[in-house]
Amino acid sequence: MVPTVSSPDPSTVATVSSEESSASEEQELQPASSSVLTKVAEPEPQEELTPQPESPVKRNRKRRQPRKALTFPQLVQTIPQTLSPIGSQLKKVSQHPRFWLFTGMGIGFTSSAIALGWGISVLEKNTQESVEEVLVYSPPGTLKITSSDGAILQEIGPVSHDKLKANAIPPLVKQAFIASEDRRFYDHRGVDPQGILRAAFSNLQAGDVVEGASTITQQLARLVFLNQDRNYGRKIREMRLAQKIEEKYTKNEILQQYLNLIYLGSGAYGVADAAHAYFSKTPEKLTLAEAATLAGIVPAPSRYSPIENKELATKRRNEVLNKMADAGFITPEQAQATILEPLTLKTSPLKRFNRQAPYFTDYVLKQLPGYVPEKVIQAGGLTVETTLNLAWQKHADEVVRKAVSQYGQWQRFSEAALVTIDPRTGQIKTMVGGKDFNNNQFNRVTQAKRQPGSTFKPILYAAAIAAGLSPDKTYLNAPFTVNGYTPENYGDKYTGAPMSLREALKSSVNVVAVRLLLDVGWNPVIKLARKMGIESPLEPTYSLALGSWVMTPLEMTSAYGTFPNKGVHVSSSAIKRVLDRHGRVIYQSQAKFTPALDPESNAISISLMRGVVTGGTGRPAQLGDRQVAGKTGTSDKARDLWFIGYIPQLVTGIWLGNDNNTPTKGASTTAAIMWQQFMVDAVKGMPVEYFPASPKKLEGRKPTIKAEPLKGRRINNLAIVNPAGNNDNSVNSSSNDDSRRSRRRRRRNRSSESIDNNQQPTETRRSRRRRRRVTDDNTQAQSSSGRSSSRRSRSQNNSTSTTGNSSLPAPPSAKKSE
Repeated sequence: MVPTVSSPDPSTVATVSSEESSASEEQELQPASSSVLTKVAEPEPQEELTPQPESPVKRNRKRRQPRKALTFPQLVQTIPQTLSPIGSQLKKVSQHPRFWLFTGMGIGFTSSAIALGWGISVLEKNTQESVEEVLVYSPPGTLKITSSDGAILQEIGPVSHDKLKANAIPPLVKQAFIASEDRRFYDHRGVDPQGILRAAFSNLQAGDVVEGASTITQQLARLVFLNQDRNYGRKIREMRLAQKIEEKYTKNEILQQYLNLIYLGSGAYGVADAAHAYFSKTPEKLTLAEAATLAGIVPAPSRYSPIENKELATKRRNEVLNKMADAGFITPEQAQATILEPLTLKTSPLKRFNRQAPYFTDYVLKQLPGYVPEKVIQAGGLTVETTLNLAWQKHADEVVRKAVSQYGQWQRFSEAALVTIDPRTGQIKTMVGGKDFNNNQFNRVTQAKRQPGSTFKPILYAAAIAAGLSPDKTYLNAPFTVNGYTPENYGDKYTGAPMSLREALKSSVNVVAVRLLLDVGWNPVIKLARKMGIESPLEPTYSLALGSWVMTPLEMTSAYGTFPNKGVHVSSSAIKRVLDRHGRVIYQSQAKFTPALDPESNAISISLMRGVVTGGTGRPAQLGDRQVAGKTGTSDKARDLWFIGYIPQLVTGIWLGNDNNTPTKGASTTAAIMWQQFMVDAVKGMPVEYFPASPKKLEGRKPTIKAEPLKGRRINNLAIVNPAGNNDNSVNSSSNDDSRRSRRRRRRNRSSESIDNNQQPTETRRSRRRRRRVTDDNTQAQSSSGRSSSRRSRSQNNSTSTTGNSSLPAPPSAKKSE
């Protein structure tokens, strides 16, 4: 159905015809045209209307005649008549001589405005960097490690060690750099148009680039946000960022950060570090010539460094002096007089390369990725606040070097390690991983896996005490064999009489320790060791009682920290917190607290270890009126010499030995002497505190650890060759011949003894062939002849488990021990 429109009113048509022939057709054309176009654009379809009742008001009004609708062909025919006047008018305008000029200018201005707006939009989008970063900026990869009192231990990356303050920039330094780099620094707002024109003219005259146009603020923007690429895009961004920086900060703040970040050759970042590197001075003590020398380095640091090229550096210095005179900072006479001076250097190593406590800081750097993501570390600007007490660390370094020098040569040990921990927080206070970090970076505190010897015994004794045993319980101090394993005391000394646990630990008697292990069981001892922080492998073997399984000095010292902390182990830590460049904390240390011993058992264990220091192998570790507890330890053939001791506030562990595991001729008492030498200085000014008293009731206490006595064991007691301290009670003659015959009889007895039915014959033969001797520390009372007595190698069998399984592994390095 073709849509129709109503017929126009005759009077309207007549009016339109009349107006088309009038002289003012241009003014009247638009309404008529619009009327016609409106009718075309909005045709009204024919609809059958439902008759509506007429309103009473309109009933007597004369009804208007409906318009006659135009057909579509008729409507099309009217369009050319309507539009033809518009076309004729446009033709007249376009023939005007200025039409195309104004049209071109309009198009040009519009395009330029659009392009400019788009360019500004892109520029702003590409300069979204927050200028808040300017004053806290640090180059990528930079990192600072500090001690507990804020002293710098190590700096990494292109960092400025010393920095200038905004209100303390020496006038000569300020004038030299402004004259050389940005004469109108105080007159512009980040970008200097006059400087750009001046630099262009100077470079054109010289036929080379002899003067830059970047202001100091632009250079700072480049240092912080951009790279050194040479292109227009980077230059425009640099200029816009400089303007933003000027809007945010004062001139002195901008100059301060610029002078602290600028690279001045030979590894020196910032004026303060460069002054130290080239002249061994602080910035305020620089002369006019020296300040000008530093300012002259900026355009090409590698080329103008006075260390690298003194002649070029002198030439640049003189140019800066002339610029200072031109700027009015100095007189021409001052400039000429200074130019005649030779360039004199007094170099010093850069402070940022100085390291303190290098073994400790290396350990910190290895721990850091476990707390902070690598990408955050690489972003730079981090400050790692550590637990180290720098004063104690310096003293510990001295003690270690002195001990190796004085005792090492004749006792045949070449290395020593020392570590101190606050038992209440787990914070590592000192760490000396060796005598000389520069020659050997191997950290013996954290990396050396060594046999602890008898220093492991307190863990066994603590497990026994917690299992309800009394420290007065006795065991026979006599040689014996259990399932093919034969422990021995140092020097084959045995009393043949019962000995209490207290006396056995004080004198470090090995056979009592192994007998105790049989009653307590492997599992309770290993579980307690785990709660006390030992993470190295521990297997159920009889030699576990004598410290045959290897572990680090840090592990052992941390474990001993359980005793002065009322039986609660606190995990060791070297890092307190990590700050980003804004000073915000991004990591905070959270110590792990693990209850290991009940308070009563812990107090009894401490009393046993105090006896080691007051009257046993640890006597050299005494500290006057302070209570000290600890334990010595010596491994196979004195390969490892230990003493770990503590007071209520500190625990310190010391190890002596050789990296190649060769035997020494020393004694663990040397480690105890070193411990005393370190601690006597560390406790100065520290309040005297006391350990908790032992409970009055020692017998019949309720166990807090369940003992698991070893089953399937077969024990053969052996004859005593040389009873300790009483030759009259000897089973055999004291003569050498009788002693040798007695020892031969003992070997025959061991070779013919029966073993548990569950044990395999092949294991028996293997254990009999593998001889091992595990003994402990010699006491000071033992004679030198006892130390040099003949010692035999005895076998360590693959021990059986509590269920009778005989296929357990032998301990590592199961060799002779002393």
